[in-house]
Amino acid sequence: MFKETKDGLLLNLKISPNASKNEMIKTDEGILKVKITAQPIDGKANKALIEFLSKQLKVPKSAFEIVKGQTGKDKTLLIRSKEQAVIDKLKSFVN
Repeated sequence: MFKETKDGLLLNLKISPNASKNEMIKTDEGILKVKITAQPIDGKANKALIEFLSKQLKVPKSAFEIVKGQTGKDKTLLIRSKEQAVIDKLKSFVN
């Protein structure tokens, strides 16, 4: 799901755009799934994903970068933060 690197945290997730509400869930397969209300048009879902995760993890939007899966549902995000509070918050979502 996520791992610590020298640059921050790499987070693997699956996005589900055009959902009824924004939420994070862990699937039975152990995958973090993020449902986003925005449509996957002109990068709106990616922008909404970063805004949602920024609020949930209390990390500035500028700390997020989509490093893989810019146009797909499977994404890898780099979160430029090594704060223990962020790591603990991520662990609470994935465990």
